[in-house]
Amino acid sequence: MEKLAESGSGAVKRRARYFAVASAGFCLTLAISANAAEPARAAIASAHPLATAAGERMLARGGNACDAAVAVAAALAVVEPYSSGLGGGGFFLLHRATDGRQVMIDAREVAPQAIRPEHFFDASGHPKVGATVRGGTATAIPGVPAALDHLTHSCATMSLAQTLEPAIRLARDGFRVDRRYARIAQMRESLLRATPETRVFLDDGRAPDPGFVLLQPQLAATLERIAREGAAAAFYRGPVARGMVDAVNAAGGAWQLSDLENYRVIEREPLRFTYRGATITAAALPSAGGIALAQVFGILGHFPAGDAHDPRTAHLVVEALRRAFRDRSLLGDPDHVSIPLAVIDEGRIKKQAADIDPRRASVLPPATAADADGSGNTTHFSIIDAAGNRVAATLTINLLFGSGVVGRGSGVLLNNEMDDFTLRADLANSFRLRGGEANAMAPGKRPLSSMTPAFVEDGKGVLVLGAPGGSRIISQVLLAALEYLRHPVVDLRRLVALPRYHHQYWPDHVEMEPEGFSDEWRNAMSGMGHRLHVVNRRWGNLQAVFQPKGNGAAQAASDPRGGDVAWY
Repeated sequence: MEKLAESGSGAVKRRARYFAVASAGFCLTLAISANAAEPARAAIASAHPLATAAGERMLARGGNACDAAVAVAAALAVVEPYSSGLGGGGFFLLHRATDGRQVMIDAREVAPQAIRPEHFFDASGHPKVGATVRGGTATAIPGVPAALDHLTHSCATMSLAQTLEPAIRLARDGFRVDRRYARIAQMRESLLRATPETRVFLDDGRAPDPGFVLLQPQLAATLERIAREGAAAAFYRGPVARGMVDAVNAAGGAWQLSDLENYRVIEREPLRFTYRGATITAAALPSAGGIALAQVFGILGHFPAGDAHDPRTAHLVVEALRRAFRDRSLLGDPDHVSIPLAVIDEGRIKKQAADIDPRRASVLPPATAADADGSGNTTHFSIIDAAGNRVAATLTINLLFGSGVVGRGSGVLLNNEMDDFTLRADLANSFRLRGGEANAMAPGKRPLSSMTPAFVEDGKGVLVLGAPGGSRIISQVLLAALEYLRHPVVDLRRLVALPRYHHQYWPDHVEMEPEGFSDEWRNAMSGMGHRLHVVNRRWGNLQAVFQPKGNGAAQAASDPRGGDVAWY
């Protein structure tokens, strides 16, 4: 992708004013202008205030949304090691303001070439406990460093030495951990105690209290090496690569140096569709999120518009989600298997909508490939710069603190994304998702994902959003987009705070947050035949920014749930 436009003509020479939006301190709107009367046109929302500040610094120095994205992603790798990092992967959805070009940067992790079924099944054919979530067999080849390199050379205006500087400083000089970090470290304390390399995330072998200063000198050195040499030389080759291979294989894995040397990000065409006059752009495969959104919005378009939190419309949303997740078993890495994109064919969607009883939950048979014939934990940030360039990025190392394997001498905590493959049709992964042959594990393959960075454009302007949360990412983005489209006036803080429900076909029940749903709502849904399952915590951490048409001020909002952690 060619370079994005600068965030403002001559912006690097101009003075900057900053306008903070009160929402847990994680989001920021900015004006970079010589005229103090101009409204703020740039906005950043991320899961951590230090990461947001890193992106803001790039915009203030005259950088664009890509420069800010590199800085935010790298800073999150330091301050949110339980959610994302250099040892993980993700999807970056980009929009270039000068000509409207949009592209998805697929930085999804890749299965190593030497991986085999015997790494996950014993001689009797039984799955080995923990093989996809802990240790070397759980780790896939990371994509984030390659993505930061790609963004720098394809659309950013600043060097890696500039954009990685905030992350380097945070890793080298340390930062004070917050309550969320302390709580997650306590949840995963036994995993983090297991090796000297993972004990860096603890305080003398114990989960730290809030305020503890976390130092990561090895990670700082790795970031400095990438800043000097680029990711190809500094991460995917050389001592950092050898240290990762040694650590993974010592923990039972099957990495080779060639797996790292051959890793590449892929530019893919995003998925675009319309709904009641709005245009929605979302991640394409190997994300299942964009296809799921296209199906759900397509189905809902055959019914009258309504409030997704009214039981009558919620019933329709749930029925549409059930069908979208039912079809998820047909999806996988498009570079390895033939994907029946007829699942979003208008004729098929019309038939699915006609099959929905507006008053009663339906009984759905399992999906088969013939049906389509003819017809976390994770993090997210959203950025719009003053010129209108946008980035929506969802990044992950999968479960909290990933596989628990750290590359020797590098400070790089590695993912456990092998759990996102389908081991066998009857075996669910950690998010209780069952898959099909299209997502079967294979060397060099990218696992199916639920990450759903998205843009929603209508007459009001453009909304950039996404969230962590495993399979629940899709329903979070869906409910937020429906709420945005329903109102002529945008209230982002209300949008990210609304109560959430979710359905993923199996298990066949409506998951719902413990707060925000009245007895009347629950009785109405139960009366239509839906089984309700109240989860003991609120979930997700939605990050959204909005830029209105014309000259209005941009908005940014971070999910108030950011301090909570949902765990199955």
